[in-house]
Amino acid sequence: MKTIAPHVARVLLGLVFLVFGLNGFLHFLPMPPPPPEAVGYFTFLTGSYLFTLVKGTEVLVAVLLLSNRFVPLALALLAPVTVNILLFHATVEGPATLGLPVVLVALQLYLAWHHREVYAPLFRPRATRAGDAKASAQGRLASAA
Repeated sequence: MKTIAPHVARVLLGLVFLVFGLNGFLHFLPMPPPPPEAVGYFTFLTGSYLFTLVKGTEVLVAVLLLSNRFVPLALALLAPVTVNILLFHATVEGPATLGLPVVLVALQLYLAWHHREVYAPLFRPRATRAGDAKASAQGRLASAA
């Protein structure tokens, strides 16, 4: 039985990052001023290429998630952005603003778990080429017969 939960999680995550990614370029949502501790961080971020890179990554990932294309790659690209959002809100903004970042992390972890078979080769201790793995599997099948 198929469930719609992965689709709902994917669309929600895609919509959030599409809105906030586009807002970084188009400024259609008013943003509150950053806390005094974060003024230097935001000055650095917006005064360099990093802000454009992060917001561009958010928009690209959102399009991939919403179109249901390359979802595991999109989740891998989004992981450092999501961790940074969570840590920023946990350490600088304070616990009162942790709601959305925790939801984003939960959605991303759920989707990563849903696609865990794609990520499994990343955690193998020895790297094998695709042809070597196929030949090795065929050899084991032949010797078992």
